[in-house]
Amino acid sequence: MKPSLIVHEICLTLQGESTQAGRLCVLVRLAGCPQSCRYCDTPQARPFDAGRPMTIEEIIGQIEPLQCRLVEITGGEPLAQPATADLARALIEHGFEVMVETSGSHAIEVLPPQARRIMDLKCPSSGECERNDFSNIEHLTPRDEVKFVLADRRDYEWARDMVRKYGLTQRCEVLFSPVCERLVPRQLAEWIIADRLPVRLQIQLHKYIWGNDARGV
Repeated sequence: MKPSLIVHEICLTLQGESTQAGRLCVLVRLAGCPQSCRYCDTPQARPFDAGRPMTIEEIIGQIEPLQCRLVEITGGEPLAQPATADLARALIEHGFEVMVETSGSHAIEVLPPQARRIMDLKCPSSGECERNDFSNIEHLTPRDEVKFVLADRRDYEWARDMVRKYGLTQRCEVLFSPVCERLVPRQLAEWIIADRLPVRLQIQLHKYIWGNDARGV
């Protein structure tokens, strides 16, 4: 039997986050997430039945006509589906540039090294901080990225301390992202400047373009 995944949506959009923000991108959003972040902005994709089964060949067949070589696999939590690594490998073999956005609670080493792995370490306000698997840090490479989504000063101080404790900026790009409508970007910018923290401030570009509740982007 061919491996399949439960796909919530596939759409052509602009990359809204990461170091690739602003680029034309195909978003492959998989269904299902075992976590319950308090600020989750894609609750519609959290149930594991919030999509339809598709084989890898069917997914690639839907991506090819979109004429875009950058593909991001996200969720939900993509690594909650075992075939995600197979999908990433198949996309790379077909000549796509692949990004995978995943939480810090699933093993990232299952993904092919050619993929750009974006690991979203959960801060205290998420309610999922205790599920972070810090052993993933040893598998980060310079092509990968670590993201912290911050809702308040406590989150900022926790993320700052993790950056320093694990030397994250020596391993890969580190992004600090304010929770939309909860932490003002200017405030986060001022904290980063005051601490001379060598991280990248990231704002969710897609929310500024299409709005906070937009779907399919």
